Amino acid sequence: MPTPSSRAPRSTAPTIPRRRYAACAPWRNARPTGPDVDPAGERPDVILVVDDDEDIARFVEFNLRLHGFEVLHASDGQEALDVIEQQRPDLAVVDLMMPRIDGLELTRRLRADPMTSALPVIMLTAKGMTSDKVNGLSAGADDYLVKPFDTAELVARVSSTLRRNKEFREVSPLTGLPGNSRIRREISDRVRNGADYAVGYIDIDRFKSVNDRYGFVRGDEFISALARSLHRAVVSIGLPPAFLGHVGGDDFVIVCTPEQVRPLTFRAVEDFEKAADALYDPIDRERGFVELKDRRGNIRRAALVTLSIGVSLSDPGKRFTNPLEAIAVASEMKTVAKSQPGSYVAVDRRRGVT
Repeated sequence: MPTPSSRAPRSTAPTIPRRRYAACAPWRNARPTGPDVDPAGERPDVILVVDDDEDIARFVEFNLRLHGFEVLHASDGQEALDVIEQQRPDLAVVDLMMPRIDGLELTRRLRADPMTSALPVIMLTAKGMTSDKVNGLSAGADDYLVKPFDTAELVARVSSTLRRNKEFREVSPLTGLPGNSRIRREISDRVRNGADYAVGYIDIDRFKSVNDRYGFVRGDEFISALARSLHRAVVSIGLPPAFLGHVGGDDFVIVCTPEQVRPLTFRAVEDFEKAADALYDPIDRERGFVELKDRRGNIRRAALVTLSIGVSLSDPGKRFTNPLEAIAVASEMKTVAKSQPGSYVAVDRRRGVT
């Protein structure tokens, strides 16, 4: 059932629809066409062991494989560079003292190459002097392990370094919110807990018009404003805590209980539209649209931005056990929402949403 907000129309142009919040009735005919979130499944992490001592290399490889890692081996820094060019590892365990290119020089070269600058490196050496550790860390190593080492410590350091690196890479530099892998894990946690949950897929309507009119810097301000509005909405609904993630660009995902969908989305839309108004130039804000030139020089009008939100529900009536399926249905419903005027929330199955 459509639910208009108290927001007054802002546009005086008859061809520009007014902005409003609405929630649609259950949409039962939608079929998922595939998620926008990265669909790649989880795979074992690949560790490159670089050591000219074959016995140590085999010992490290054996223990890493025992704990579920895939392992590549190189005998020195030059061979490591050749391996990395052909097969990109997730982390490198590098011996300090090696022929041709040693561990320090290898690490420096990895950090100097944009394609490998983010590759985590654990330095492995028989030298335990503080100066050696400082040199390794200064060259760009993420951690240091001194021979002889305990296998449990090796695995723990590899695992913790991978985890920190993944968390760092998954966080959006613009919004500070977690990305695709963390979103999938959040939904997987809800599936394992057996509780009802909802997935909301949100993006900004006519966002391209903002970039075309004002440039990408102003566009980033709109994305940041949406992140803040969603965060305030998530906080406002209280417990149990809802999850907020940033897929990329102007796309966001929320994971919450079915009962939280309506108050969360209503608050987010109301808050964002007010924030977005303040980001427009006064003339565009007052008339309720922006004017843009197309490639042929014709003037076209684009209404002020609104939000489209698609929601999938996992409840006794329809249980999602695959996170990607829940995201796919939410993405499909976002397409449904975009076919409606103004800010709109389209729900696949609204049972449990009051």
